[in-house]
Amino acid sequence: MPEAPAPNHTRTLRDAAGLADAGLVPAAAVPALEAVQARYSIAVTPAMARLIDAADPADPIAAQYIPRAEELVTAPHELLDPTADEAFTPVPGVVHRYPDRALLKPLLACPVYCRFCFRREVVGPDGGLLTEAELEGALSWFERTPAVREAILTGGDPLMLSPRRLGAILSRLAAIPHIEVLRIHTRVPVADPGRVTEALAAAMGTEKALFLCVHANHAREFSVEAATALRRLTQAGVVLLGQSVLLRGVNDSAQALEDLFRTMLRHRVKPYYLHQLDHAPGTARFEVPAEEGRALLRQLRHRVTGLAWPNYVQERPGGAGKVPLGPVWEVG
Repeated sequence: MPEAPAPNHTRTLRDAAGLADAGLVPAAAVPALEAVQARYSIAVTPAMARLIDAADPADPIAAQYIPRAEELVTAPHELLDPTADEAFTPVPGVVHRYPDRALLKPLLACPVYCRFCFRREVVGPDGGLLTEAELEGALSWFERTPAVREAILTGGDPLMLSPRRLGAILSRLAAIPHIEVLRIHTRVPVADPGRVTEALAAAMGTEKALFLCVHANHAREFSVEAATALRRLTQAGVVLLGQSVLLRGVNDSAQALEDLFRTMLRHRVKPYYLHQLDHAPGTARFEVPAEEGRALLRQLRHRVTGLAWPNYVQERPGGAGKVPLGPVWEVG
């Protein structure tokens, strides 16, 4: 009997039927997953689909992106808005939780939709852009708020914007005298690396300090294509930081974290944050207790260079901000 041809992943998969056709979920799972997609967006880019080992039920890439029926079960401690973005939104598109920095969310679309996302109730392909009036209102807010020294583009994923639009937003922010630092948070370089064109990298050229935080949770996400995208960014002068979430079944071992942080460094990405999971609805399967996270980091302390050491943090409820989780070390 001839072997079945390998799946040809050439388009972003956006529904349960498409995942089944690509061999990433069994056909029998489609009805249950259609109920999930009615509430939470699905998107698996060709780049990510090619990295998934469909024969491995514990594949760490699949765990991040392939929906499961239990996402519709909300645990008592889970919150619709676990970081309280809404309570700290002075104008549409802006979140001002800390005195000296604020988020700008120009869109709520992403190249992929992570199954553990703390904004999973609002992100999706229909999230769209801020209107011109809303974007103008958000940028004007930054201009008239001198306490804010750092503007952080997030969303959604800001690198889903066209180079022209991204460049225009960054130029406007960089022209504000009291803005000293620009930061962008993105999945694009690993999840959809083909989007990182020379034009997109050039759009991030600015006289103000600009840092690009690349979200990745497993070493295998750094594909050959991702390496090309990251190299293009560094050659354009963009400084790269890494942020990750500690996730059960993805990176919840000392070896997985060591591999991730070492891989980041090889691609000139400085590990910056390791986040404790935010309690978004339907994400309980990813939970790793903080004490277990601290134990993993203790194992790593003398195994990896300080360059590979991230800040292990957790968002406090109600938008009270991040707190470091340790570990605590005895001296003497």
